[in-house]
Amino acid sequence: MLLHRINDPRDLKALPAGRLPALAEEIRAFLIEKVARTGGHLGPNLGVVELTLALHRVFESPRDSIVFDTGHQCYVHKILTGRRDRFDDLRRSGGLAGYPARSESPHDHVENSHASTVLSYVDGMTRARALTGEHDRTVVGVVGDGALTGGLAWEAMNNLGVSGRPCVVVLNDNGRSYAPTVGGLADHLAALRAGSGTQNLFRAMGFAYLGPVDGHDVPALEEALCRARALRRPVVVHCVTEKGRGYRPAETDDADRMHGIGVIDPVTGVAPGPATTTWTGVFGREIVRLGAERPDLVCVTAAMCQPVGLHPFAQRFPDRVVDVGIAEQHAVTSAAGLAMGGLRPVVCVYATFLNRAVDQLLMDVALHRLPVTFVLDRAGITGPDGPSHHGVWDLALLGAVPGVRVAAPRDAEELAALLREAVAVGDAPTVVRFPKGSADTAIPAVNRMDGLDILHRGERRPLDVLLVAAGPTAAAALAAAAAVERAGHGATVIDPRWVLPVNPTLVHLAARHRLVVTVEDGLRTGGVGTALAQACADARVPTPVRNLGVPRAFVPHGGRGDLLTRCGLDAATIADTVLAALADDQPLAPVPEGTLR
Repeated sequence: MLLHRINDPRDLKALPAGRLPALAEEIRAFLIEKVARTGGHLGPNLGVVELTLALHRVFESPRDSIVFDTGHQCYVHKILTGRRDRFDDLRRSGGLAGYPARSESPHDHVENSHASTVLSYVDGMTRARALTGEHDRTVVGVVGDGALTGGLAWEAMNNLGVSGRPCVVVLNDNGRSYAPTVGGLADHLAALRAGSGTQNLFRAMGFAYLGPVDGHDVPALEEALCRARALRRPVVVHCVTEKGRGYRPAETDDADRMHGIGVIDPVTGVAPGPATTTWTGVFGREIVRLGAERPDLVCVTAAMCQPVGLHPFAQRFPDRVVDVGIAEQHAVTSAAGLAMGGLRPVVCVYATFLNRAVDQLLMDVALHRLPVTFVLDRAGITGPDGPSHHGVWDLALLGAVPGVRVAAPRDAEELAALLREAVAVGDAPTVVRFPKGSADTAIPAVNRMDGLDILHRGERRPLDVLLVAAGPTAAAALAAAAAVERAGHGATVIDPRWVLPVNPTLVHLAARHRLVVTVEDGLRTGGVGTALAQACADARVPTPVRNLGVPRAFVPHGGRGDLLTRCGLDAATIADTVLAALADDQPLAPVPEGTLR
């Protein structure tokens, strides 16, 4: 076994070149075994084994900075930099992060998992080294062809290529992000791979260009990387790799080459156990129904057709799905144009990626009062992907957008109903947000009042506490209400359905209770609770409003349920804090800011 002898890049450099193919096979077997047990990004890492070996044999990490775009392709880098023994806890609470993490190792420089960023880091890092006189330290940016479809990457290249500052841009070209790379860039890279291109975009932007190089041939990679380093200028090394290489289930997965997986059987590549109803799956079925009813409905996504549930819609209505690449800003403004043209666009992204296009939502959509619907998958605490993938900022950001209406369904039936209501709105942008995971449990309402769903109305009088549960927090709020009533207090549980702007009837209900407690899986600062407290203050309703939500902190990776508990959003903690407030008339004690990082 060679892998157990590699605990540092220096061990790798000492290994004879003839042993590298065997080492590469051991690394692939290790990745399949470990990631099959924990879940994670398997396909991308199987594709960069030889490339990462070559990078660490040529460069002197961490003195030379090797940064990845995006960071999900860093597993092999972690194996080679002394973290092999921590893979049993990959993406688990307290365990190894699924992305680069500066707290784990000096070899990790950038904690990036949002795409198209690394060349801007490279630009700044090389500029800093030029100004501080550290001319003997190389900066290497490893960027996927999918990440190059993002505008930020080209903004950086516009500056970096003509800077003259030494750097190596390693283009990991596997022809895909999740799905195949789209647009003119994909065509240009295909021409370069085939040797048929008469022009070279990278040279035109000031870079030297080496390649294409076989990304699975370590000697060829080492030669190209050594040449790039010796040029002492901005250089693109074009490496052609195969996503999912060496694992038959990944190589034959047409959807995304097993880009991101849950727990699977390592032999068959199949997930164990019965399939569950997921929020994404419910959305996927309902958007097909709406598409059949509305020929004006067009779906827009940013290189995530399969992950956001649009694959069935794309099969049924291929001309009505627009994949813009990893370009959320462009997606939103393009959707604005579709709406101006009389169509009804639905923009489908992960909630965390909406952060990248807030200006476009504000100025290009909301300012024009355009009927664009945003579907935010993986809203709230997502779990194992960590701080950059929790979708906890959207409610606070959307609360500042004039005219936008935000829906948060509590179960699958409400997701279907609220999506239908959202696309029917013709004079304003709408948002439907839902979490990652199972949507198997239905939560019926006992009544509906002016658009609000009453989930529980206590028999005890007086009415002590009004629990306002945003979306998927409803189950925990109902369980908390039961505990509060066992302690002798009356409780009402309301699902607002449309959480922003605040329904005036909700303010009226607040006035009839001693205490209002809002529960949401977004930031407790600036979200639903903040908006309700302001509405009550404006209406001169004296009832105190206490907000429970995610603290203003970067929440680490871990199990979703565990992280919700740590944020104080489990039923027991909700009940305890409500009872304490009722007993003492003291403010609730939120999770201290910053304690989760």
